Amino acid sequence: MTPCRESDLRAISCTLMRGGTSRGPFFLASDLPQDIATRDRVLLAAMGSPDPRQIDGLGGAHPLTSKAGIVSRGTPGHADLDFTFAQLQPNGDTVDTTPNCGNMLAAVLPFAIERGLITPQGDVTRARVHTRNTGMLCDITMQTPQGKPRFGGDARIDGVPGTAAPIVIDFLDTAGSVCRAMLPTGNAIDTLTIPDPHSGKPFSVTATLIDNGMPMVLIRAADLDRTAREAVADLNADTVLKQRIEALRIVAGEAMGLGNVASKNYPKMCLIASPRDGGSLATRCFIPRVCHDAIGVLAAITVGTACVLPGTVAEGVAVIDAGPIHTLGVEHPTGAFTVELETDPARPGTILRSALVRTARPIMRGEVLVPSSVWPD
Repeated sequence: MTPCRESDLRAISCTLMRGGTSRGPFFLASDLPQDIATRDRVLLAAMGSPDPRQIDGLGGAHPLTSKAGIVSRGTPGHADLDFTFAQLQPNGDTVDTTPNCGNMLAAVLPFAIERGLITPQGDVTRARVHTRNTGMLCDITMQTPQGKPRFGGDARIDGVPGTAAPIVIDFLDTAGSVCRAMLPTGNAIDTLTIPDPHSGKPFSVTATLIDNGMPMVLIRAADLDRTAREAVADLNADTVLKQRIEALRIVAGEAMGLGNVASKNYPKMCLIASPRDGGSLATRCFIPRVCHDAIGVLAAITVGTACVLPGTVAEGVAVIDAGPIHTLGVEHPTGAFTVELETDPARPGTILRSALVRTARPIMRGEVLVPSSVWPD
């Protein structure tokens, strides 16, 4: 942190990164306050929250572009890097560091090389990353020909224009990342009952409550009289559906051992249906109260996991291959997300490996200016 040339602003080094289909500033942990409350005030000021347009900060007026990353060297023998993900909201004043974000995770290694935390290892560089939010470990690999990061390439991900160099993320221990287990209730299917917000009458629906990297509630779209093929704008305008989904989310959160989730960004809600465009499953996800233009990385892995586990709401809906290595196309409003899951034939319901390909790149590096009042000397 440095003064901003005889003004009442403070300058903090950061790099604006795109990670997958998300975007936000990345900071070295050493450049931010150690006190959590002060750190959160700095992040809110940097992003321009709360304000729907985030006109006074770096935020992009959408949850996918209201994110931040904090990176430091990891503990020797455990991980090369530590990563803290922060989810902010355009019109909210909270900084949520409890969930993971697989999209922003893809930007950790490029940022670490950019800031000198990691030295490229040759034509390919791999680093083990510890996500402090949930304790999750993963191995991230990127191309570094002749010791230089490569961002141009042929990998394409839906939701990002053009192509770029692939960044491969192998997740090592995603089961029960926030909940007590992959199936936190011990069941592949549960029944959720609420007073219907529209009619007031009891309303019940079957759902799969699952966490393989992201706490999720999966519901067959047909059970809510929807198709999981609606336009995002139409779902966001569907007040009756959104009220019903939020009421179900509150009940599911309690059942998953997450307590009162009214002010939390998880569990995410996902409507599912049979695929339409050659994938494995059609989805419409809410994050948690706004319909996602795509689907999050860890949400896609968790949804894919439900497809290969016996007895979930995805059974009979999803189209999957025989395995034990399953390549799944999770369809979403702007395309499809491919994930790879390896199951153990000897232990049904056991996931041995979760992996995916993302892309990322630095967009701008410099200093973000925040009022010095949020971080007093």
